[in-house]
Amino acid sequence: MSEIIEKLGGEEGGQAASVKKVALASWIGTTIEWYDFYLYGTAAALVFNKLFFPQFDPLVGTLASFATFWVGFAARPIGGIVFGHFGDKIGRKSMLILTLLIMGISTFLIGLLPTYAVLGAWAAVLLVVLRFIGGFAVGGEWGGAVLMATEHAPGRWRGFYGSWPQMGVPAGLLLSTFVFRVVTGLFSRSQFLAIGWRIPFLLSFVLILVGLFIRLGVAESPVFQRVKETHTEARMPILEVLRTNGKNVLAAVGLFVGPGAGFYLSNTFLLAYGTTHLKLPPTDVLNAILIASAFFFVFIPAAGALSDIYGRRPVYMVGAVLLGVMAFPIFWLIDSRSAVLITLALVLSMITQVLMYGPLGVFFCELFGAHVRYSGASLGYQVGGMLVGLLPFIATALLSVGGGTSWPIALFLIAIDFISFVSVLLVAETRPGVAAPLGQPVDTFAAGTPSQGKIG
Repeated sequence: MSEIIEKLGGEEGGQAASVKKVALASWIGTTIEWYDFYLYGTAAALVFNKLFFPQFDPLVGTLASFATFWVGFAARPIGGIVFGHFGDKIGRKSMLILTLLIMGISTFLIGLLPTYAVLGAWAAVLLVVLRFIGGFAVGGEWGGAVLMATEHAPGRWRGFYGSWPQMGVPAGLLLSTFVFRVVTGLFSRSQFLAIGWRIPFLLSFVLILVGLFIRLGVAESPVFQRVKETHTEARMPILEVLRTNGKNVLAAVGLFVGPGAGFYLSNTFLLAYGTTHLKLPPTDVLNAILIASAFFFVFIPAAGALSDIYGRRPVYMVGAVLLGVMAFPIFWLIDSRSAVLITLALVLSMITQVLMYGPLGVFFCELFGAHVRYSGASLGYQVGGMLVGLLPFIATALLSVGGGTSWPIALFLIAIDFISFVSVLLVAETRPGVAAPLGQPVDTFAAGTPSQGKIG
């Protein structure tokens, strides 16, 4: 991988150091944002049902906790629309700084929040409000980070560099899970419920400062600068992208739901499933998630590079097929209650997902013209995120319907994955140098016009 980096240049073969700096900054900033986001998912599975919904029985309390978890997903499309609009009008960099601040502050405040024992139902209300604010910020952050990385990158290796912000997702999960793993080991169960769970949220303040320092030193996207110089900005980006590229937005939603479903079922739902239903020690499940997330992190740039060599669609298709084939075996391994087999199940799950998720960022960016790219990519990704954010809640309900067996959940995952498989069949290849169905060059990436990688 290091040899690849050394051979790459900046925008259109320019400064290698600049591209690497932007990619690194995008990855670190995104890691911090997703650390904040996934803290909530881990806490929702482990403690929020007890601290904010203690009046319910364990299953209903878990359902209520996951319902508040989904509130963040519901806010993400709104954030994608708002920050996408200003990102296409004002610039990518300023939106990245603003979203980082909003997300970090909301996470820090959750760490200070009184519980049900102190405020009663108002504690849950405040939790939902802060979760909504955090999801709103994440809705604008992802699109900006991916755009900064891809719009600085040379066309030949755009998939590789575009995968760096994608690494922030498993890195954020890895970091948040690791912090929770350490905290649960340092405190007794009662101490953890009293004060220990707050520590990961309060640490967000330190990470905000690190992220701001890094992002303030990154230059604005050269592609967006050309849009500004040529005065080709869209007056209302979200309306224009829906009018000119509405089918691509729907396709992007479909492309996201498969890997998104696999990812959230493999970490957020598994924590509740393993600890509540299978009666496993939380540390065993957290360790499995840590190891699987590490595999996910390592293979994402490899999947992005493969998409530069073989195309976005073939790499994604292989991942979609593997995820569908492995759905039942993955849950069989989890149901074994063996820590080793559960870890193997999650590693297999992450490897199938990485082939889809690695090229996803650049795939989304190449579907839209530069003047509406922030809005289009963000809307497709975040609407998909809103839908898959319901999956931990749905999976918990399916577990009850299936009498405690996991087969309805595996079947549901296959159905969601099939949507993504059909979506990639309907979208043309977007890798530069590959001809579209009518023979036009696909790579109109720096132009203020829609990409040719559209549904035919």
